Amino acid sequence: MNPTTLRDLISDWEQKGYFYRVRKQVDPIFELGAVVKTCKGAKPFFFEKVKGYSSPMVAGLGGDRQLLAESIGIDPKEITSKLIESIVSPISVTKVGTGPIHENVVTGSFDLEDYFPILKYHAEDSGQYYVAGILVVKDLTGKKHYTSIRRMQYLGGNRTNILITSPELNAQYAEYERRGEAMEVAVMFGVVPAVTLASQVSTHLYHTDKLNLASALLGESLNVVKCKTVDIDVLAEAEIVLEGRMLPHERVTEGPFAELAGYYGGVSPQPVIEFSAITYRNNAINQTIMPASYEEKLPMALVREVTLLSTVRQVVPNVKDVHVTLGGIGRYHAVIQIDKKSEGDGKQAALAAFASDKDLKHVVVVNDDIDIHNHEDVEFAIATRVQADQDIFIVPGAKGSPLESSHNLRGVTAKMGIDATYPLAHAEQFKRTSIPLKVNLNDYI
Repeated sequence: MNPTTLRDLISDWEQKGYFYRVRKQVDPIFELGAVVKTCKGAKPFFFEKVKGYSSPMVAGLGGDRQLLAESIGIDPKEITSKLIESIVSPISVTKVGTGPIHENVVTGSFDLEDYFPILKYHAEDSGQYYVAGILVVKDLTGKKHYTSIRRMQYLGGNRTNILITSPELNAQYAEYERRGEAMEVAVMFGVVPAVTLASQVSTHLYHTDKLNLASALLGESLNVVKCKTVDIDVLAEAEIVLEGRMLPHERVTEGPFAELAGYYGGVSPQPVIEFSAITYRNNAINQTIMPASYEEKLPMALVREVTLLSTVRQVVPNVKDVHVTLGGIGRYHAVIQIDKKSEGDGKQAALAAFASDKDLKHVVVVNDDIDIHNHEDVEFAIATRVQADQDIFIVPGAKGSPLESSHNLRGVTAKMGIDATYPLAHAEQFKRTSIPLKVNLNDYI
């Protein structure tokens, strides 16, 4: 069975030697993040001692494709198909009366910072931030739970503000503001990678209850309990949950903050959350994600691969695989592998990719003899199969990502497609060398 709780996952991965266990005390201001950044968020860390607190903290759980796949019991090559299967056939969560998340309940007047560390990551961040919390809200019908990761700047006491970039979430909050009502929220910390991955699936495209989707990824129904002060269900075995309400018609300045691409973002007024409860397990294990690390980029890249594959396949049926690269910030660069059948397939695949996702800037299309997860192999295809005057096209003035700094200079983005497939009429000239024998180096040294 796949680990469905953070504690089960930690136990499993420690037995396998995956964790870096940090016994030295670390400061939540800069130091903890600096340690995680040494491995770009791709290696799991367990921090035993965070200065000023008794609870440990983990980071780097979802930044490695191999480990993320292993956490849901599949091969890395099966992640896209598993996501599609889970979207199509979710498993409903099971509602229970109580759970470990309610072993400790704090209500009334409290300061968030008194209970668990709130980190500061980069030199010019405007303050301390929560960045790994899984925000849970109900849709306006009250029938589905949507989850997403939203950063929250600590304002002191029981208040944060929150950056909400999702059109659906913004529209829902605007409806509550129109009514003059607060919008109930809950924020979960201490969850397995499948829950984080499910939270990145597009609400706009799929409208699925993301806790049910997480259950399908893990292969079993997850238990949920109703919060103590808001009408929202959360995972019964999450480590920490913050319950509260997004206040109507109140904004506080947020930013600058180190954004996804590694630059500081701007300053803007954002909504405020007033928290009404903290619930947590005995000996709770806190969780963070290093901003702009692989752990932030990988889940969003994986869910984008689902949309990319399904869209391009409608136009070029002979698509074999797609890859949204982490070097391209998990959303700006894609590589598409095709079994080329006719001239024009490469450019058509790239055009379809741009139609699938406004954030994409550069797309490379390669033959099926190229490993799209190997940067060197993709570069080999560009180096040996591309003539720039024939195989590269540019679409100027297109819509791009507001998180991308060069896009924000003009408000539009140029898209570039690279057809790195070889001409079918000259396929023999592009036959790669091989040796008809495999050896094990250990047999020779």
